[in-house]
Amino acid sequence: MKLYSTPLSGHAHRVRLLLNMLQLDYQCIEAAAAQRQQDEFRLLNPWQQIPVLIDGDAVVYDSNAILVYLVRRYAPGSHWLPEEPLAAAQVQLWLGKAAGEIRYGVGSARLIKQFQTPEDYASARSVAARFLPQMEQHLSHGRWLVGDQPTIADLSCYAYIACAPEGGISLQPWPAIRQWLAQVEALPGFEALPSLPLPADEDHVSSR
Repeated sequence: MKLYSTPLSGHAHRVRLLLNMLQLDYQCIEAAAAQRQQDEFRLLNPWQQIPVLIDGDAVVYDSNAILVYLVRRYAPGSHWLPEEPLAAAQVQLWLGKAAGEIRYGVGSARLIKQFQTPEDYASARSVAARFLPQMEQHLSHGRWLVGDQPTIADLSCYAYIACAPEGGISLQPWPAIRQWLAQVEALPGFEALPSLPLPADEDHVSSR
């Protein structure tokens, strides 16, 4: 398998975590922004985004879609993507949170602070302020996002939550979230994203 990614991409990181945890061999191919503008890459993913997974004749893009593919292909029936209808629905809910509130909250704040991405920082903080208390409350009732074992929901949500301080958003007010992060980091096969310097104006985000 080949995975097109960059080292600092949280979207690619969630895929690398699952590949590691399923003990699958793969080649990681650097796909920086300039490379993603080329016609060759556009043939792999017309959206010109990473990650992209190539597995034989299969080309899969969108990080959450790749997670589903890998589990269904290489770990069917496992705890990573439950078959039980309600648990499966809850996993999908959290995959949606990863693509929505997490991406446009703490994820957007990191992009702005670290990479000067032209997004709205006030909006990112507002989204985080609404979402983090909800996630804290949810995790105060269980070790994992869904059920009593880790799922792809945990892997999908991990990176940008863990990197929230790199976007100027402290996780100190959220002990259940910090405990959950530590549990993901203790899983066999975990690898950390390279750390970036914290901005000087890191602040707490509350539900006010």
